[in-house]
Amino acid sequence: MRHWRSRLAIGLMFAVFAVDGGLAHGQVVHHHHYYHRPFASNLVVPQSRVFSVRRQGSVKIAGVSATVVILEQVATTTMEISLQNPTRSRLEAELMVPVPDGAVVRGFTFQGSAKEPKAELLPKDEAKKMYNSIVAKLRDPALLEFSGYNLIRSSVFPVDAGGKQKVRLTYENLLVADGNRIDYILPRTESVSYSVPWKISVRVKSKQPISTVYSPSHNLETKRLSKNVVSVSLAKDATKEPGAFRVSYLLEKNGVTATMLAYPDPKVGGGYFLLLAGLPSELPKGAKTIKREVTLVFDRSGSMHGEKIEQVREAAMQILGGLEDGEAFNIIAYNEAVDPFAPRPVIKTAKAVQSAREYLKSIKARGGTNIHDALLEALRQKPTGGMLPIVLFLTDGLPTVGQTSEVAIRDVAVKANPHKRRVFTFGVGVDVNTPLLEKIALDTRAAATFVLPKEDVEVKVGSVFKRLSGPILAGPKLEVVEKHGEPAPRRVRDVLPDRLPDLFVGDQLVVLGQYREEKPLNFQITGNYLGKKRTFKFTFGVEKATTRNAFVPRLWASRKIAVLVDAIRALGADTGASVVAPTAATNPKIKELVDEIVRLSKEFGILTEYTAFLAREGTDLTRTAEVLAEATKNFTNRAMATRFGLGSVNQSANSAVMRSQQALNISNAYFNANMQRVAISNVQQINDRAFYQRGGKWVDSRIIDEAGKLRSAKVIKAGTPEFKKLLERLVKEHRAGTVSLQGDILLEVDREAVLIKR
Repeated sequence: MRHWRSRLAIGLMFAVFAVDGGLAHGQVVHHHHYYHRPFASNLVVPQSRVFSVRRQGSVKIAGVSATVVILEQVATTTMEISLQNPTRSRLEAELMVPVPDGAVVRGFTFQGSAKEPKAELLPKDEAKKMYNSIVAKLRDPALLEFSGYNLIRSSVFPVDAGGKQKVRLTYENLLVADGNRIDYILPRTESVSYSVPWKISVRVKSKQPISTVYSPSHNLETKRLSKNVVSVSLAKDATKEPGAFRVSYLLEKNGVTATMLAYPDPKVGGGYFLLLAGLPSELPKGAKTIKREVTLVFDRSGSMHGEKIEQVREAAMQILGGLEDGEAFNIIAYNEAVDPFAPRPVIKTAKAVQSAREYLKSIKARGGTNIHDALLEALRQKPTGGMLPIVLFLTDGLPTVGQTSEVAIRDVAVKANPHKRRVFTFGVGVDVNTPLLEKIALDTRAAATFVLPKEDVEVKVGSVFKRLSGPILAGPKLEVVEKHGEPAPRRVRDVLPDRLPDLFVGDQLVVLGQYREEKPLNFQITGNYLGKKRTFKFTFGVEKATTRNAFVPRLWASRKIAVLVDAIRALGADTGASVVAPTAATNPKIKELVDEIVRLSKEFGILTEYTAFLAREGTDLTRTAEVLAEATKNFTNRAMATRFGLGSVNQSANSAVMRSQQALNISNAYFNANMQRVAISNVQQINDRAFYQRGGKWVDSRIIDEAGKLRSAKVIKAGTPEFKKLLERLVKEHRAGTVSLQGDILLEVDREAVLIKR
């Protein structure tokens, strides 16, 4: 590997990157040939923004496309930056791109017929000097968040008046491996004000089979092309999400593959951990996935008449077609009465499928809705041995016949489920009790899905069923043990999820929690693996815990808040809206839950529809009692009292995202009561800190409710020696992103308040 790196450095020192489309050829200059020249009027930092040196109008970054190819730990990153000049004058611009350690420039080109472009690679020390000189000119320390990275600086190029310019830069770097995990990072600003759209695609190729690809920073869309090639791209809803883009991939081992990322935090007695596990890309020769027993239970009450009942029939036919020969199925239709296709699940045969088709054709939509008895009938069936028992339960309304108590119905899923069937629930329309359907699903290792008006029932049910193909690990259980296998329950706490889901083909498992002590953690995952009980053991040291992994505690906090919100929603069952408010005001359990949600929201800067008011400029966070009272009111009126309707569906959608959150949500995006996507811009998650915008400045969440500290803050001006000393410390602690905030910044340093003035 050392030989490869030397060869690459020599071979690419003066590389030329030839491309089509009229792009000028580029010369790469090694940093030892660094030439001094004044800055152009526009410094284009595509991962941050344009910095205008001479204030004569600035170019705009219209968009960035990054294509990454990773081959055996070597990453080739090609960035295409689209620029626009909205002014009437020709403008100078130059590119400044922060890059990771070990990066080697492979090519640099841009459109036009200007002089030969050049790109120079500066090591982090020289890059820092350049950043400081820019800050001295502009009195804007935002660029300093990239201190600690190397820098590629381009030659000067023009952007014509009213014109466009496209710049292409390619660099390579060797990725760091930690066991069987390889990590890639594309540095970008943490500032939530950054709104340039990005397209990012990553193609991973490896001689060793790839188990899974994961990003803790952004939502991905993943395509597995073969056992050795996986392609991922930035999800459509994440193109404007700021923050460094991180991707990790795991190389396969025998069975379940796992790795751990950790963040140190003395406040919790150790820190936070993220356990990532993946499955084989292909089954071993001769192995077969666990067979499934699927029972479709659907509502045939009068409200299902017409298109909905037809879509359910089509969904049922799709499920029957998707089952493998030898798997089992049943169908149960219900209104005020329960009408099963068979007294127990039957093995799929051509004859059984034909009988099921005839049964489905005979179903008519009429009558009321007896959810309790339909669920009970599905759960009490005698199981088919050796199969994973799955129920797909669908309703389009509230219970109107028989036992209608929400508590009684949800208790059926646990107390009357002797065979531990997984109940995947579907709410069709908005006239469904969303907390009830969610609770039934969560208590049985499943998930709830809601089909909004004008959405296709068949498509939603079919997509869930497709995800349930190829069960590989059923009923998994996670334990932490001592070195010799004895239980060690005190080593970890607040592990989320507390009950692991079944794992199917293509699944990955992300578990978050807190760890205690500095000793290695010994995990074991036990379950039904391809039809046989197996235990997979993993040992991870915590000595690599780093504040660079700030996403770990933030993801944990998101999931924890979701669990607490779910608990509050459950407390609203069978309680009329008129008595919810006084109950909430006097119930110590509700107060305890609200207090903890508000504490976590403030500390981590993670806001929900119930706590969004914390970001409001007029909210005085030093008035704790008033803050808690407003939060309690929101939980009372929304989480507890709203059980159905669009305003209930949106709550379930938000909870589902947070409960299983695997990637950061820096913009605090959520769905409001009208199912409209909302984002919050005046609360900022930076590195492992959160800041609130108050009175024209950003205030560290750790001191925002301490009025005394706010008034007695020590003032440090950007660009002064004292500021440089503070920045050195922030870089060392991996918290330099703090200075990306635009405006004055009030942060806590050694338990004292420090105000950074622009």
